[in-house]
Amino acid sequence: MYNIFEDEDDIFMGSPRSKFLDIVFNANRGLVESELERLIERLAILELMHQEDPELLDKKLLEYRFKNQDDVDTKMKSLFIESMGNVLTQNE
Repeated sequence: MYNIFEDEDDIFMGSPRSKFLDIVFNANRGLVESELERLIERLAILELMHQEDPELLDKKLLEYRFKNQDDVDTKMKSLFIESMGNVLTQNE
């Protein structure tokens, strides 16, 4: 699970998650809305896939998370950074 105390140890005074939230709350609203829509679209696709076979997808997700905990955490950080970049590059 994501370490909520990560910011305390970060040399840049914030984790990708906290920086993402700073940007979401302070950047141009239209740009943030576009980025959130992109993320929600991806989630909607996964939800629809889940409806087709909930047990199979749940099982696969849990197994994958268990086997790849570090990779999942790293990918979450990467997605926060990617989303920040998407908002910031359009905000300039």
